[in-house]
Amino acid sequence: MPDLAPDILHHAALDARMVRAVRGLRLLNLVSWPASEQQRFLADYARGELALPQHEYPKHDFSAARRELDAIIAAADAEHPLGRYVGETARSWSIAAELLEALGTPEVTTHSVRLFGRPDEPLPGNGPTTREAARHFIDIAGELDRELLAPSECVAISATALKLQLQSDLDDFFDARVIEVVLDPDLIAKAAAGATRIRLRSGAAFSDYDRHQLVQHEAFVHSLTALNGREQPQLQSLSLSSPRTTATQEGLATFAEQITGSIDIERMKRISLRIEAVAMALNGADFIEVFRYFIDAGQSATDSFTSAQRVFRGVPTTGGSAFTKDAVYLRGLISVHTFFRWALRQRKLRLCRLLFAGKMTLGDVQRFEPLYDAGVIVPPRWLPHWVQRANGLAGMLAFSLFANRIRLDQIVSSEAAFEL
Repeated sequence: MPDLAPDILHHAALDARMVRAVRGLRLLNLVSWPASEQQRFLADYARGELALPQHEYPKHDFSAARRELDAIIAAADAEHPLGRYVGETARSWSIAAELLEALGTPEVTTHSVRLFGRPDEPLPGNGPTTREAARHFIDIAGELDRELLAPSECVAISATALKLQLQSDLDDFFDARVIEVVLDPDLIAKAAAGATRIRLRSGAAFSDYDRHQLVQHEAFVHSLTALNGREQPQLQSLSLSSPRTTATQEGLATFAEQITGSIDIERMKRISLRIEAVAMALNGADFIEVFRYFIDAGQSATDSFTSAQRVFRGVPTTGGSAFTKDAVYLRGLISVHTFFRWALRQRKLRLCRLLFAGKMTLGDVQRFEPLYDAGVIVPPRWLPHWVQRANGLAGMLAFSLFANRIRLDQIVSSEAAFEL
Protein backbone atom coordinates (compact mmCIF):
# COMPACT_ATOMS: atom_id res chain seq x y z
CA MET A 1 0.00 0.00 0.00
CA PRO A 2 1.45 3.43 -0.88
CA ASP A 3 2.42 5.80 1.90
CA LEU A 4 -0.49 8.27 2.05
CA ALA A 5 0.53 10.17 5.19
CA PRO A 6 2.64 13.00 3.63
CA ASP A 7 -0.29 14.33 1.60
CA ILE A 8 -3.06 13.93 4.17
CA LEU A 9 -2.61 17.27 5.94
CA HIS A 10 -2.21 19.08 2.60
CA HIS A 11 -5.51 17.79 1.25
CA ALA A 12 -7.29 18.19 4.59
CA ALA A 13 -6.31 21.87 4.49
CA LEU A 14 -7.59 22.15 0.89
CA ASP A 15 -10.84 20.50 1.97
CA ALA A 16 -11.27 23.01 4.80
CA ARG A 17 -10.71 25.85 2.32
CA MET A 18 -13.33 24.34 0.03
CA VAL A 19 -15.89 24.15 2.85
CA ARG A 20 -15.38 27.86 3.55
CA ALA A 21 -15.57 28.76 -0.16
CA VAL A 22 -18.93 27.08 -0.80
CA ARG A 23 -20.86 28.39 2.22
CA GLY A 24 -23.05 30.60 0.06
CA LEU A 25 -23.64 28.01 -2.69
CA ARG A 26 -26.94 26.61 -1.42
CA LEU A 27 -27.97 25.20 -4.77
CA LEU A 28 -31.44 23.79 -4.09
CA ASN A 29 -32.45 26.69 -1.85
CA LEU A 30 -31.43 29.30 -4.40
CA VAL A 31 -33.13 27.66 -7.39
CA SER A 32 -36.42 26.93 -5.60
CA TRP A 33 -39.49 29.14 -5.72
CA PRO A 34 -41.33 30.67 -2.75
CA ALA A 35 -44.69 29.26 -1.66
CA SER A 36 -46.40 32.43 -2.96
CA GLU A 37 -45.74 31.29 -6.56
CA GLN A 38 -47.68 28.10 -5.87
CA GLN A 39 -50.55 29.93 -4.19
CA ARG A 40 -50.87 32.37 -7.07
CA PHE A 41 -50.80 29.66 -9.75
CA LEU A 42 -53.29 27.37 -7.99
CA ALA A 43 -55.69 30.26 -7.39
CA ASP A 44 -55.59 31.03 -11.13
CA TYR A 45 -56.05 27.33 -11.92
CA ALA A 46 -59.15 27.18 -9.70
CA ARG A 47 -60.63 30.05 -11.74
CA GLY A 48 -59.67 28.39 -15.01
CA GLU A 49 -57.10 31.08 -15.78
CA LEU A 50 -53.61 29.71 -16.29
CA ALA A 51 -50.53 31.79 -16.95
CA LEU A 52 -46.88 30.78 -16.98
CA PRO A 53 -45.15 31.49 -13.65
CA GLN A 54 -42.56 34.24 -14.03
CA HIS A 55 -40.38 33.91 -10.96
CA GLU A 56 -37.70 36.58 -10.75
CA TYR A 57 -34.34 35.31 -9.54
CA PRO A 58 -31.85 37.58 -7.78
CA LYS A 59 -28.50 38.10 -9.46
CA HIS A 60 -25.55 36.33 -7.87
CA ASP A 61 -21.82 36.85 -8.21
CA PHE A 62 -19.78 33.89 -7.02
CA SER A 63 -16.61 34.82 -8.89
CA ALA A 64 -14.56 34.93 -5.66
CA ALA A 65 -15.75 31.45 -4.72
CA ARG A 66 -14.96 30.17 -8.21
CA ARG A 67 -11.44 31.59 -8.09
CA GLU A 68 -10.83 29.90 -4.75
CA LEU A 69 -12.24 26.63 -6.04
CA ASP A 70 -10.01 26.83 -9.11
CA ALA A 71 -7.00 27.32 -6.85
CA ILE A 72 -8.02 24.30 -4.77
CA ILE A 73 -8.39 22.17 -7.91
CA ALA A 74 -4.95 23.22 -9.11
CA ALA A 75 -3.38 22.36 -5.74
CA ALA A 76 -5.05 18.94 -5.39
CA ASP A 77 -3.12 15.84 -6.47
CA ALA A 78 -5.44 13.86 -8.72
CA GLU A 79 -3.31 10.73 -8.20
CA HIS A 80 -4.01 10.71 -4.45
CA PRO A 81 -7.44 9.47 -3.26
CA LEU A 82 -7.94 12.56 -1.09
CA GLY A 83 -6.68 14.85 -3.86
CA ARG A 84 -8.99 13.33 -6.41
CA TYR A 85 -11.96 13.64 -4.04
CA VAL A 86 -11.19 17.27 -3.21
CA GLY A 87 -10.49 18.23 -6.83
CA GLU A 88 -13.61 16.61 -8.26
CA THR A 89 -15.80 17.95 -5.47
CA ALA A 90 -14.45 21.47 -5.92
CA ARG A 91 -15.08 21.22 -9.66
CA SER A 92 -18.73 20.26 -9.09
CA TRP A 93 -19.18 23.21 -6.73
CA SER A 94 -17.66 25.50 -9.35
CA ILE A 95 -20.21 24.30 -11.91
CA ALA A 96 -22.96 24.90 -9.34
CA ALA A 97 -21.68 28.46 -8.90
CA GLU A 98 -21.88 29.02 -12.66
CA LEU A 99 -25.42 27.65 -12.64
CA LEU A 100 -26.49 30.00 -9.86
CA GLU A 101 -24.99 32.99 -11.66
CA ALA A 102 -27.11 32.11 -14.71
CA LEU A 103 -30.46 31.71 -12.88
CA GLY A 104 -33.48 32.51 -15.03
CA THR A 105 -31.68 31.81 -18.31
CA PRO A 106 -31.52 28.75 -20.59
CA GLU A 107 -27.82 28.46 -19.72
CA VAL A 108 -28.84 26.85 -16.41
CA THR A 109 -29.78 23.73 -18.37
CA THR A 110 -26.23 23.34 -19.67
CA HIS A 111 -24.77 23.46 -16.17
CA SER A 112 -27.54 21.23 -14.78
CA VAL A 113 -26.76 18.56 -17.37
CA ARG A 114 -23.07 18.75 -16.46
CA LEU A 115 -24.00 18.07 -12.83
CA PHE A 116 -26.93 15.65 -13.11
CA GLY A 117 -27.07 14.33 -16.66
CA ARG A 118 -30.08 13.94 -18.98
CA PRO A 119 -33.00 11.47 -19.11
CA ASP A 120 -31.85 10.10 -22.48
CA GLU A 121 -28.49 8.87 -21.14
CA PRO A 122 -28.04 5.08 -20.79
CA LEU A 123 -28.17 3.46 -17.38
CA PRO A 124 -25.08 1.65 -15.98
CA GLY A 125 -23.98 -1.33 -18.05
CA ASN A 126 -25.08 0.31 -21.32
CA GLY A 127 -28.66 -0.63 -20.54
CA PRO A 128 -31.82 1.26 -21.49
CA THR A 129 -31.95 5.00 -21.00
CA THR A 130 -33.20 6.57 -17.79
CA ARG A 131 -36.30 7.74 -19.67
CA GLU A 132 -37.01 4.22 -20.95
CA ALA A 133 -36.73 2.89 -17.40
CA ALA A 134 -39.09 5.61 -16.21
CA ARG A 135 -41.68 4.69 -18.83
CA HIS A 136 -41.43 1.04 -17.70
CA PHE A 137 -42.48 1.96 -14.16
CA ILE A 138 -45.16 4.39 -15.37
CA ASP A 139 -46.69 1.64 -17.52
CA ILE A 140 -46.69 -0.90 -14.68
CA ALA A 141 -48.19 1.60 -12.25
CA GLY A 142 -50.85 2.44 -14.82
CA GLU A 143 -51.78 -1.22 -15.24
CA LEU A 144 -52.14 -1.78 -11.49
CA ASP A 145 -54.14 1.45 -11.12
CA ARG A 146 -53.86 1.46 -7.34
CA GLU A 147 -55.63 -1.91 -7.06
CA LEU A 148 -52.93 -3.20 -4.70
CA LEU A 149 -53.55 -0.50 -2.08
CA ALA A 150 -55.05 -1.74 1.17
CA PRO A 151 -57.78 0.46 2.71
CA SER A 152 -55.43 1.45 5.55
CA GLU A 153 -52.95 2.83 3.02
CA CYS A 154 -55.53 5.26 1.68
CA VAL A 155 -56.00 7.03 5.03
CA ALA A 156 -54.41 10.47 4.93
CA ILE A 157 -52.04 11.50 7.72
CA SER A 158 -51.84 15.20 8.54
CA ALA A 159 -48.48 16.95 8.64
CA THR A 160 -48.97 17.56 12.37
CA ALA A 161 -49.63 13.88 13.09
CA LEU A 162 -46.72 12.80 10.88
CA LYS A 163 -44.42 15.24 12.68
CA LEU A 164 -45.20 13.53 15.99
CA GLN A 165 -44.79 10.04 14.52
CA LEU A 166 -41.47 10.83 12.83
CA GLN A 167 -40.13 12.58 15.92
CA SER A 168 -40.93 9.53 18.02
CA ASP A 169 -39.25 7.20 15.47
CA LEU A 170 -36.09 9.32 15.37
CA ASP A 171 -35.85 9.86 19.13
CA ASP A 172 -36.12 6.10 19.61
CA PHE A 173 -33.38 5.47 17.03
CA PHE A 174 -30.88 7.93 18.52
CA ASP A 175 -32.11 7.55 22.11
CA ALA A 176 -31.95 11.34 22.17
CA ARG A 177 -33.21 14.42 20.30
CA VAL A 178 -30.60 14.54 17.51
CA ILE A 179 -32.87 15.37 14.54
CA GLU A 180 -35.82 17.71 14.99
CA VAL A 181 -38.95 17.45 12.83
CA VAL A 182 -40.63 20.81 12.16
CA LEU A 183 -43.53 22.14 10.11
CA ASP A 184 -42.74 24.71 7.41
CA PRO A 185 -45.59 26.69 5.78
CA ASP A 186 -43.21 28.08 3.12
CA LEU A 187 -41.97 24.71 1.86
CA ILE A 188 -43.19 23.74 -1.63
CA ALA A 189 -41.86 20.18 -1.47
CA LYS A 190 -43.66 17.87 0.96
CA ALA A 191 -40.46 17.28 2.93
CA ALA A 192 -36.79 18.31 3.06
CA ALA A 193 -33.94 17.07 5.24
CA GLY A 194 -30.79 18.59 6.68
CA ALA A 195 -28.31 17.15 9.15
CA THR A 196 -30.33 17.94 12.26
CA ARG A 197 -33.72 19.02 10.96
CA ILE A 198 -36.44 17.53 8.76
CA ARG A 199 -39.06 19.95 7.48
CA LEU A 200 -42.60 18.94 6.53
CA ARG A 201 -44.93 21.15 4.51
CA SER A 202 -47.69 22.48 6.74
CA GLY A 203 -51.13 21.42 5.58
CA ALA A 204 -49.85 18.58 3.38
CA ALA A 205 -51.46 15.13 3.57
CA PHE A 206 -49.25 12.07 3.83
CA SER A 207 -49.74 8.31 3.60
CA ASP A 208 -48.40 5.51 5.78
CA TYR A 209 -45.93 4.76 2.97
CA ASP A 210 -44.80 8.40 3.11
CA ARG A 211 -43.96 7.99 6.78
CA HIS A 212 -41.69 5.00 6.22
CA GLN A 213 -40.16 6.54 3.09
CA LEU A 214 -39.29 9.74 4.94
CA VAL A 215 -37.63 7.81 7.76
CA GLN A 216 -35.53 5.65 5.44
CA HIS A 217 -34.85 8.20 2.67
CA GLU A 218 -34.53 11.55 4.41
CA ALA A 219 -33.53 10.64 7.98
CA PHE A 220 -31.53 7.44 7.69
CA VAL A 221 -29.64 8.39 4.52
CA HIS A 222 -29.53 12.15 3.94
CA SER A 223 -29.43 13.18 7.59
CA LEU A 224 -27.32 10.24 8.82
CA THR A 225 -24.61 10.70 6.19
CA ALA A 226 -24.45 14.41 7.06
CA LEU A 227 -24.17 13.64 10.78
CA ASN A 228 -21.53 10.97 10.19
CA GLY A 229 -19.67 13.37 7.91
CA ARG A 230 -19.45 15.86 10.79
CA GLU A 231 -17.56 13.21 12.76
CA GLN A 232 -14.75 13.05 10.19
CA PRO A 233 -11.42 14.44 11.48
CA GLN A 234 -9.89 15.24 8.05
CA LEU A 235 -12.60 15.82 5.43
CA GLN A 236 -15.09 18.36 6.74
CA SER A 237 -16.84 18.42 3.35
CA LEU A 238 -18.16 14.87 3.83
CA SER A 239 -21.00 16.47 5.80
CA LEU A 240 -22.06 18.61 2.81
CA SER A 241 -24.36 17.71 -0.07
CA SER A 242 -21.99 18.51 -2.91
CA PRO A 243 -23.50 18.31 -6.42
CA ARG A 244 -21.25 15.38 -7.46
CA THR A 245 -22.65 13.17 -4.68
CA THR A 246 -26.30 13.76 -5.61
CA ALA A 247 -26.74 10.62 -7.74
CA THR A 248 -25.24 8.35 -5.08
CA GLN A 249 -27.13 10.07 -2.26
CA GLU A 250 -30.51 9.87 -3.99
CA GLY A 251 -29.76 6.37 -5.27
CA LEU A 252 -28.78 5.19 -1.79
CA ALA A 253 -31.85 6.83 -0.25
CA THR A 254 -34.18 5.23 -2.80
CA PHE A 255 -32.39 1.88 -2.38
CA ALA A 256 -33.01 2.19 1.37
CA GLU A 257 -36.72 2.58 0.65
CA GLN A 258 -36.62 -0.46 -1.60
CA ILE A 259 -34.66 -2.85 0.63
CA THR A 260 -36.79 -2.01 3.68
CA GLY A 261 -40.06 -2.50 1.79
CA SER A 262 -40.91 1.17 2.24
CA ILE A 263 -41.26 2.00 -1.45
CA ASP A 264 -44.51 1.40 -3.32
CA ILE A 265 -45.39 1.42 -7.00
CA GLU A 266 -46.98 4.87 -6.69
CA ARG A 267 -43.69 6.25 -5.37
CA MET A 268 -41.86 4.67 -8.31
CA LYS A 269 -44.46 6.24 -10.58
CA ARG A 270 -43.91 9.72 -9.08
CA ILE A 271 -40.14 9.44 -9.54
CA SER A 272 -40.63 8.22 -13.11
CA LEU A 273 -43.16 10.91 -14.01
CA ARG A 274 -40.64 13.56 -13.02
CA ILE A 275 -38.01 12.04 -15.30
CA GLU A 276 -40.47 11.99 -18.20
CA ALA A 277 -41.41 15.60 -17.40
CA VAL A 278 -37.74 16.66 -17.53
CA ALA A 279 -37.48 15.07 -20.97
CA MET A 280 -40.67 16.83 -22.08
CA ALA A 281 -39.36 20.22 -20.92
CA LEU A 282 -36.04 19.70 -22.67
CA ASN A 283 -37.99 18.87 -25.84
CA GLY A 284 -39.97 22.13 -25.66
CA ALA A 285 -42.90 21.64 -23.27
CA ASP A 286 -43.64 24.70 -21.16
CA PHE A 287 -44.64 24.81 -17.47
CA ILE A 288 -48.38 24.60 -18.13
CA GLU A 289 -47.98 21.59 -20.43
CA VAL A 290 -45.86 19.81 -17.81
CA PHE A 291 -48.33 20.76 -15.06
CA ARG A 292 -51.19 19.27 -17.11
CA TYR A 293 -49.10 16.15 -17.72
CA PHE A 294 -48.98 15.54 -13.96
CA ILE A 295 -52.71 16.32 -13.64
CA ASP A 296 -53.51 13.79 -16.37
CA ALA A 297 -51.29 11.23 -14.59
CA GLY A 298 -53.58 11.43 -11.56
CA GLN A 299 -51.78 13.89 -9.29
CA SER A 300 -53.61 16.60 -7.38
CA ALA A 301 -53.27 20.20 -8.51
CA THR A 302 -50.97 20.96 -5.56
CA ASP A 303 -48.73 17.95 -6.21
CA SER A 304 -48.74 18.67 -9.94
CA PHE A 305 -47.48 22.20 -9.31
CA THR A 306 -44.82 20.89 -6.93
CA SER A 307 -43.66 18.33 -9.49
CA ALA A 308 -43.63 20.83 -12.36
CA GLN A 309 -41.77 23.37 -10.24
CA ARG A 310 -39.00 20.82 -9.65
CA VAL A 311 -38.49 20.59 -13.42
CA PHE A 312 -38.41 24.36 -13.99
CA ARG A 313 -36.30 25.42 -11.01
CA GLY A 314 -33.86 28.09 -12.13
CA VAL A 315 -34.86 28.01 -15.82
CA PRO A 316 -37.35 29.86 -18.06
CA THR A 317 -40.85 28.35 -17.90
CA THR A 318 -41.44 28.75 -21.64
CA GLY A 319 -40.05 25.32 -22.63
CA GLY A 320 -36.78 23.96 -23.95
CA SER A 321 -35.01 24.23 -20.59
CA ALA A 322 -35.01 22.10 -17.44
CA PHE A 323 -33.37 21.57 -14.07
CA THR A 324 -32.40 17.94 -14.58
CA LYS A 325 -31.73 16.76 -11.01
CA ASP A 326 -34.68 14.35 -11.05
CA ALA A 327 -32.90 12.31 -13.72
CA VAL A 328 -30.49 11.00 -11.05
CA TYR A 329 -33.01 9.04 -8.98
CA LEU A 330 -33.41 5.95 -11.16
CA ARG A 331 -29.82 6.07 -12.38
CA GLY A 332 -28.62 6.38 -8.82
CA LEU A 333 -30.89 3.59 -7.60
CA ILE A 334 -29.66 1.16 -10.23
CA SER A 335 -26.02 2.16 -9.67
CA VAL A 336 -26.29 1.67 -5.90
CA HIS A 337 -28.15 -1.63 -6.28
CA THR A 338 -25.46 -2.84 -8.69
CA PHE A 339 -22.70 -1.66 -6.33
CA PHE A 340 -24.18 -3.54 -3.37
CA ARG A 341 -24.39 -6.73 -5.42
CA TRP A 342 -20.81 -6.22 -6.66
CA ALA A 343 -19.64 -5.69 -3.07
CA LEU A 344 -21.20 -9.00 -2.02
CA ARG A 345 -19.61 -10.88 -4.92
CA GLN A 346 -16.20 -9.30 -4.17
CA ARG A 347 -16.59 -9.93 -0.43
CA LYS A 348 -16.41 -6.20 0.24
CA LEU A 349 -19.74 -5.66 1.99
CA ARG A 350 -18.00 -3.45 4.53
CA LEU A 351 -17.79 -0.81 1.79
CA CYS A 352 -21.59 -0.62 1.92
CA ARG A 353 -21.33 0.31 5.58
CA LEU A 354 -18.50 2.77 4.98
CA LEU A 355 -20.65 4.48 2.34
CA PHE A 356 -22.54 5.99 5.30
CA ALA A 357 -19.42 7.64 6.76
CA GLY A 358 -20.29 10.84 4.90
CA LYS A 359 -21.65 12.12 1.60
CA MET A 360 -19.52 10.51 -1.10
CA THR A 361 -19.79 8.77 -4.47
CA LEU A 362 -19.53 5.04 -5.13
CA GLY A 363 -16.09 5.65 -6.61
CA ASP A 364 -15.00 7.59 -3.52
CA VAL A 365 -15.81 4.79 -1.09
CA GLN A 366 -13.66 2.36 -3.08
CA ARG A 367 -10.72 4.77 -3.36
CA PHE A 368 -11.04 5.58 0.36
CA GLU A 369 -10.61 1.95 1.43
CA PRO A 370 -6.90 2.33 2.37
CA LEU A 371 -7.76 5.56 4.19
CA TYR A 372 -10.28 3.72 6.37
CA ASP A 373 -7.63 1.09 7.11
CA ALA A 374 -5.18 3.86 8.07
CA GLY A 375 -7.72 5.64 10.30
CA VAL A 376 -7.74 8.78 8.17
CA ILE A 377 -11.47 8.39 7.59
CA VAL A 378 -13.44 7.02 10.54
CA PRO A 379 -16.32 4.52 10.24
CA PRO A 380 -19.87 5.85 10.49
CA ARG A 381 -21.12 6.50 14.00
CA TRP A 382 -24.73 5.79 13.03
CA LEU A 383 -26.08 3.19 10.60
CA PRO A 384 -29.63 2.32 9.54
CA HIS A 385 -30.87 -0.99 10.95
CA TRP A 386 -30.89 -2.67 7.54
CA VAL A 387 -27.16 -1.94 7.11
CA GLN A 388 -26.32 -3.00 10.65
CA ARG A 389 -27.90 -6.38 9.98
CA ALA A 390 -25.19 -7.51 7.57
CA ASN A 391 -26.38 -11.13 7.40
CA GLY A 392 -29.86 -10.09 6.33
CA LEU A 393 -28.46 -7.68 3.74
CA ALA A 394 -26.16 -10.39 2.39
CA GLY A 395 -29.05 -12.83 2.12
CA MET A 396 -31.17 -10.43 0.09
CA LEU A 397 -28.30 -9.52 -2.21
CA ALA A 398 -27.30 -13.15 -2.73
CA PHE A 399 -30.85 -13.98 -3.81
CA SER A 400 -30.89 -10.96 -6.12
CA LEU A 401 -27.63 -12.08 -7.75
CA PHE A 402 -29.04 -15.51 -8.54
CA ALA A 403 -32.57 -14.44 -9.48
CA ASN A 404 -31.21 -12.01 -12.10
CA ARG A 405 -29.84 -15.01 -14.02
CA ILE A 406 -33.42 -16.15 -14.77
CA ARG A 407 -34.70 -14.88 -18.10
CA LEU A 408 -38.37 -14.02 -17.71
CA ASP A 409 -38.76 -13.71 -21.48
CA GLN A 410 -37.90 -17.40 -21.81
CA ILE A 411 -40.46 -18.62 -19.29
CA VAL A 412 -43.61 -20.05 -20.83
CA SER A 413 -46.72 -18.40 -19.47
CA SER A 414 -48.47 -21.51 -18.16
CA GLU A 415 -49.13 -23.33 -14.92
CA ALA A 416 -46.52 -25.93 -15.83
CA ALA A 417 -43.77 -23.33 -15.75
CA PHE A 418 -44.46 -22.68 -12.07
CA GLU A 419 -45.06 -26.24 -10.88
CA LEU A 420 -43.30 -27.12 -7.60
